[in-house]
Amino acid sequence: MKGMWLMIVLLLHCVELKGILGAQGICQLKTSCTECVRTPGCAWCVKKDFLKGGEPNERRCDTPEALSIRNCSLEEVINPQPTTETIWDKEFRSGPGAVVQLRPQSLHLKLRVGVPQSFEVTFKRTEGYPIDLYYLMDFSYSMKDDLQNVKKLGRQILSTLRNVTSTVRIGFGSFVDKVAMPYVSTVKAKLAYPCSASSNGSCQPNFTFKNVLPLTEDAGEFERRVSQEKISANLDPPESGFDAIMQATVCQKEIGWGQVSRIIVYTSDNSFHMAGDGKLGGIYQPNDGKCHLNSEGVHDKGAIYDYPSVAHLSEVLSANNIKLIFAVTEEFFPNYEALSELIPQSVVGVLKGDSSNVVQLISEAYENLSSIILLQHMQAPSSLELSYSSSCSDGVHTLGQKRGECNNVRINDQVNFTVTLSSSACLPKKEMFIIKPRGINEVLHVTVDTLCDCDCQDREEQSSYCSGNGTLSCGLCSCDEGHMGQQCECHQQQDGDTTLTLEALCRQMNSSLVCSGHGSCDCGRCVCRGHYTGHFCHCDPTSCSRHGNMICGGRGVCNCGMCECYGDFSGPACECSTLVDQCQTGDRGPLCTHHGRCKCNQCQCDSGFFGEHCGKLEAPCQKYQ
Repeated sequence: MKGMWLMIVLLLHCVELKGILGAQGICQLKTSCTECVRTPGCAWCVKKDFLKGGEPNERRCDTPEALSIRNCSLEEVINPQPTTETIWDKEFRSGPGAVVQLRPQSLHLKLRVGVPQSFEVTFKRTEGYPIDLYYLMDFSYSMKDDLQNVKKLGRQILSTLRNVTSTVRIGFGSFVDKVAMPYVSTVKAKLAYPCSASSNGSCQPNFTFKNVLPLTEDAGEFERRVSQEKISANLDPPESGFDAIMQATVCQKEIGWGQVSRIIVYTSDNSFHMAGDGKLGGIYQPNDGKCHLNSEGVHDKGAIYDYPSVAHLSEVLSANNIKLIFAVTEEFFPNYEALSELIPQSVVGVLKGDSSNVVQLISEAYENLSSIILLQHMQAPSSLELSYSSSCSDGVHTLGQKRGECNNVRINDQVNFTVTLSSSACLPKKEMFIIKPRGINEVLHVTVDTLCDCDCQDREEQSSYCSGNGTLSCGLCSCDEGHMGQQCECHQQQDGDTTLTLEALCRQMNSSLVCSGHGSCDCGRCVCRGHYTGHFCHCDPTSCSRHGNMICGGRGVCNCGMCECYGDFSGPACECSTLVDQCQTGDRGPLCTHHGRCKCNQCQCDSGFFGEHCGKLEAPCQKYQ
């Protein structure tokens, strides 16, 4: 067991070391402080005498750990650290007035490129959050019985929602279909009176959508205005519900939406038309997502623009913080359930044939919607990447999601989100984006800067470190005209290109790399890196032959690829002893008893002889019979 723990410790150390070495490799390609700090994990040393003679400027860029080992103190290291500053953080508040459910409300982050930075966001569901509810009703003829019940519902809906909050407003809108064939009859008499004769005059002409009553707190007004409405009719079963939702959403001023919790209750006993269905009536122009209500609150461009797509509708609802409740008959419940899966912050309930259960349905649906908290970001630059980890009140935890999500959040429950932000590139200026719970008009404003520049505070003109011939900044010399070199110690020649002339002195041949690629040219002289030696850094003391897994057998020195052996040894790897004492049978005995040759102080016997000194005869009986 003890051995296993030792192996684990060694493995972790190797992994850590590999990470450090990997970072070092990336860091040591950066020639300036700015390039260095724009690389994750890298820092820059401004210490004047940090580099050895001829060492390249890239060696100033390394991991903080490696710079420390190389005696660059913490005060001499430029290593900007990411920060998170809280600008505004109001306490949670419920009840009448300004409700606060989201904390904090404003943050400022400074990021290093490629270095993730995390911060906490908390949501607490409170009582008393104001509600605007817009009741959107299908006015096709099959909904006639429902209309009679809805005329009496205003007070019940307001009373039910006031159990949740004291501030509730209610509005009313209706829809049928586009006034064009084949959706409605365009016969003149049918346009004026689309219902059957048995409706006893209680019918109004076709329309796409009508804003009957903007949002109001007056339940009596709701009942008066709705009671004046008459049913209408169309030809095909689906209706223009998508047109109605779009207009009810984007006509902010006409509907009267406030900065509160916004809900549309959509009631119907049939299916819906969607983008592309307009072609049946010769309507090809895509829905423009704009408000088209005339002075009477009627959508007068329904025959010009196609029905909205599901994606377009979902996007507009989300942008305007509107939650959607589908109250539909059981026959079409599966259709709307599939639709609801494509529209976040929407739910579906089964509506009785005469809409008698709509108040209960609204109450339950509102509770379901309000108990789902979806935290998402908007308007973030493409170079910023965000992920969310959620810690929910029901004990569910998720990590690294594209949005924060908690379900079953009840009143006074608190849920926590960890938002992790990373920038893949330097931002040219301060950027801002928002994080908000979907369907709730509270936002967290986040401003972001990237730490991509160096403030070394060591600028010195005509610096003595630069031989009085240049300006010092971030430990580097910018040489005056006529000077060059790491410390501006070289003088340029008047004739020709000084840099090329000096580099030529550092090349073994014209086609060779400067200092063989293993050093830097310092005023015409090679300063070798690492273990390389030689006038052109062309000698590698580890390139000689090995014997016994040792360079030059441990019996010589490697000089530019060739072993220079100590006195008593020879051979390519100094593997051969020049002594002969092991080939003699005594102090003066013949070498290998005259029956072999002494090589590397060992006898190599002639044919027919063997033994340490070749003194034994193979098969003597045969030879002498």
